[in-house]
Amino acid sequence: MAETAPTLPPAREIPAAFTASLRSWWHVGEKQSAISEERLLRRLPFFRSSSQPQLASEPVVATSSRVQLTNPAHYINTFSIKSTSPAPNAPPPAVVLHGYGAGLGFFFHNFPPLADWAARRGTSVFALDWLGMGRSARVPFTIKAKRTDLRGRVAEAESFFIDSLEEWRNKMQLSKMTLIGHSLGAYFSIAYALKYPDRVHKLILLSPAGIPRGPNYSEPSRELTDDASSVSSSPKLTSKENREQSSFHRASQGRVQEVRQEQKEKKERESRTRRLFTYLWEEGWSPFQLVRSTVFWGPMLIGKYSTRRFSTLTPEETRDMHDYIMNITLAKGSGEYCISHILEPGAHARLPMVDRIAALPKDMQVTFVYGDHDWMDPVGGQESVRQLKKAGNPNAKMYIISNAGHHVYLDNKDAVNEMMVKALDR
Repeated sequence: MAETAPTLPPAREIPAAFTASLRSWWHVGEKQSAISEERLLRRLPFFRSSSQPQLASEPVVATSSRVQLTNPAHYINTFSIKSTSPAPNAPPPAVVLHGYGAGLGFFFHNFPPLADWAARRGTSVFALDWLGMGRSARVPFTIKAKRTDLRGRVAEAESFFIDSLEEWRNKMQLSKMTLIGHSLGAYFSIAYALKYPDRVHKLILLSPAGIPRGPNYSEPSRELTDDASSVSSSPKLTSKENREQSSFHRASQGRVQEVRQEQKEKKERESRTRRLFTYLWEEGWSPFQLVRSTVFWGPMLIGKYSTRRFSTLTPEETRDMHDYIMNITLAKGSGEYCISHILEPGAHARLPMVDRIAALPKDMQVTFVYGDHDWMDPVGGQESVRQLKKAGNPNAKMYIISNAGHHVYLDNKDAVNEMMVKALDR
């Protein structure tokens, strides 16, 4: 059910001093959150707010809305890209699902090629905020299972998200979907496909969380302390080398081990700040709860993170991303509290997907994607591909993206966009 989007005021700059950060804090709210999201989406020439006319001559039209679920307090923030010439035999729509503590606005650089695909195939693309995250309803997150009931805790935590996705699908009257998930969103995409296999056409998993057994070399606190230094500090390439590096490559054993070795070296150099975040995480805090509790410094912490982590963006894009991240981070805590029920200290899953994934339908296409500077362990993806093939599924593939970290879809957007479109067409 669509709601009227507010009129956009002039864009605000990233706070440059403490007083500006404090002013930004007080302006956080639902209206400002909608404005910050729309500021990112307005970069798309095919996006139309409720006040703008929709032209029939356009190949696709994108709109933003809330989809109301059965519970009056539950709704899903939804970005829709729809072909204006639907094809009778169109492939199932693609649904883009963000990671932990993020939101659909993170994918603004990936929507144009996905929109081109939707126009060419006469289908649709959707992006959602998970229930309890982004700009979806921030409803209470509770687990009734006892702490010792491992499977019960995991099942409840997963169901909070995947059952709301199923309800959204039903409300949107979609028979099948291709799920494109990043990080924890990729984990939930697999969990959804295991519970509702008849509703999933394909899985495209970008730097998926919760795949391998045993501890990662990195900690879950990286969601807040990660930076793009290893990506942006890569040596300058010639134009020919850049074309080669911008493409995606099938994951070889050697490439996987290179990524793992870099993760191990970074772990050994882990800063005191990151260790503090990890300790607080393991004590039951989320990094976003920590930021909200620092009343005076929260906006500045977010500004430092967005500037450091998204250094591949232009200054204007970084400014708007900062504003967007601040609004969704400082909103009421909800779905973020799932993390301690799903991940053990050390950022590995309590019920790893590598041990569950073989139960997927044998004809389902599953694509794993990791950056060559990723902090998610690619060995989990490699072993999952083996498990799927052992179970009789020949459609599992894995790729390594050059010059990319955990936010692989932004770090090397051209390569990931090309890979996603090819996977959708395959």
